[in-house]
Amino acid sequence: MKKKVIKKKAKPTSKKSSKPHKNPVSNSKTQSFGLTPFADRILIRPFTQEEVQGNKANHYGIIIPDTVEKEKSAQGKVLAVGEGKWQEGKLIPVKVKVGEIVIFSKYGYDEVTHKGEELYLLKEDQILAIIK
Repeated sequence: MKKKVIKKKAKPTSKKSSKPHKNPVSNSKTQSFGLTPFADRILIRPFTQEEVQGNKANHYGIIIPDTVEKEKSAQGKVLAVGEGKWQEGKLIPVKVKVGEIVIFSKYGYDEVTHKGEELYLLKEDQILAIIK
């Protein structure tokens, strides 16, 4: 005698999705870069003096000392943004977005080296303007 085997489909016991929880404020570009700033901090790649000035050559014959040329720029491109700042139990997201060009305070940043590249990490309060 042969026995028939009847297979029943298992019913799901929970309606929870298997997708990982995503932070609504986080940005996929931030995660692909490899650094994610905390709170209201912003990661910026500063422009070189040539990028800011448009590669203008000195055609007047004036000799400029090396110290002037090594001055750091106060403009850069936003690479990563933190989730925001908590105030009175509410999360206030950062207003600057990844990819925007900003002007920031020359004295309010921390230097970070990532993969041989010099980057600046600063708080949102240190952003002075967004260049459009």
